[in-house]
Amino acid sequence: MIYLSLLAAVPPTPEWSPKIAIVMILCNILAIAIGKLTIKYPSADPQLPSPQMFGGMGLPALLATTSFGHLLGVGAILGLTNAGAL
Repeated sequence: MIYLSLLAAVPPTPEWSPKIAIVMILCNILAIAIGKLTIKYPSADPQLPSPQMFGGMGLPALLATTSFGHLLGVGAILGLTNAGAL
């Protein structure tokens, strides 16, 4: 049996603030650094307009690392919010 009150339980989500933006930016930078070190072919085609800005990474590697960075950022933001740090 599913309880309706359990279905209505939603964790608190914070409103946007500069602290939240900094956490997301740091998580994306961390993910790009991890991706740069671990992706087998980081400079695969198609290339970015200025690939040296991202350390020679191609578009697929950049999309993959920033997607991973956003997943890390969401987890970090929700975790820090529930811990009371944000």
